[in-house]
Amino acid sequence: MNSLLLNRHQRTTCGLIAFVMVSIGFADTSGAQESRTPQWLRQGFSVKVSHRRDNGEMMQLVDPILASVQQSVVQVTSGGRPVALGTVVGADGYVLTKRSELSGGDPIRVRLHDGRLLPARVAAVRRANDLALLKVDANFDFKPAEFYPQQPPVGSFLITPGRTGRPIGIGSLGVLERRVEHKGRLGVVLGNSTNGRARVEGVWPDSGADEAGIEPEDQIIAINGQEVFNSDNVINTLRGMFPGESVQLTILRSGSTMEMNAGIREFGVLQESENDSRVNGPRNVRLSGFDRVFQHDTVLDPDQCGGPVLDSSGRVIGLNIARAGRVVSYALPSSLLLPEMVNMLQEARGSAN
Repeated sequence: MNSLLLNRHQRTTCGLIAFVMVSIGFADTSGAQESRTPQWLRQGFSVKVSHRRDNGEMMQLVDPILASVQQSVVQVTSGGRPVALGTVVGADGYVLTKRSELSGGDPIRVRLHDGRLLPARVAAVRRANDLALLKVDANFDFKPAEFYPQQPPVGSFLITPGRTGRPIGIGSLGVLERRVEHKGRLGVVLGNSTNGRARVEGVWPDSGADEAGIEPEDQIIAINGQEVFNSDNVINTLRGMFPGESVQLTILRSGSTMEMNAGIREFGVLQESENDSRVNGPRNVRLSGFDRVFQHDTVLDPDQCGGPVLDSSGRVIGLNIARAGRVVSYALPSSLLLPEMVNMLQEARGSAN
């Protein structure tokens, strides 16, 4: 009996599938066939629905909102590749961007909204919130963005514009302003040797220490030229280093000293499994150590941080500072940026005079 019902069900299902396939296959070539296709089926195949917030129709809808920053977003390149966006903050060519993505020594260039690529230099830095102020030396009428110091409520839509003034992402504000503690680590487990020096007892895989070639039993005797003694000494010295920064280590190994440069990495990333990393996707080098950020779920690439984030009225309420996870992006709020920006501009313009 059960097998009979199953066969009847299979025949009915196959008949429906065949009917749908025939209806679709001949709908455009035979008016008679189309007339025999049920109305509900024709409507089902003709309606196109997108549940994404950043679908084409939504992007077109928010286009006019971005008019205020159409010429205020630039692309920053370092070493010949795009590394960040930047926000114009001075009519005389000053641009605010994410500091940790700038590789030291490589030439920096800024691509404007009209496609022009111009040389730039770092004019001021604020390590605490990963900010760099660039000076673009060009005879050009730059249009600074205007920052709005109040945040919309949780759940509000946020828009991130790209260099051309078009939206590159739409998200919603998930968490109001909070501090994100610094989580940078060298990637070593330390103890003390018999002579009291800091001794490496283990090295985290894929850490800055691992990449630099540090090995168990190595003794760390100096950091950036400053002598250190026991493990507490080393930990306290490294505590002031942020992810993305590099330290020079003097190592004692088997009676010989050697110099090594090692990068500070995000401890949370070091602890991730391969699966976690794949789910989270590419992220910025520095994801922590900010005085205040608000969190939103706009999907950004790491090189799309450094630009402004707007509310649904087109007001600049912050600057994207880190792509921290699959649905986690951090932005520095305008209330933090405004005093920092004024101070950095004063420093840069004062040193230029």
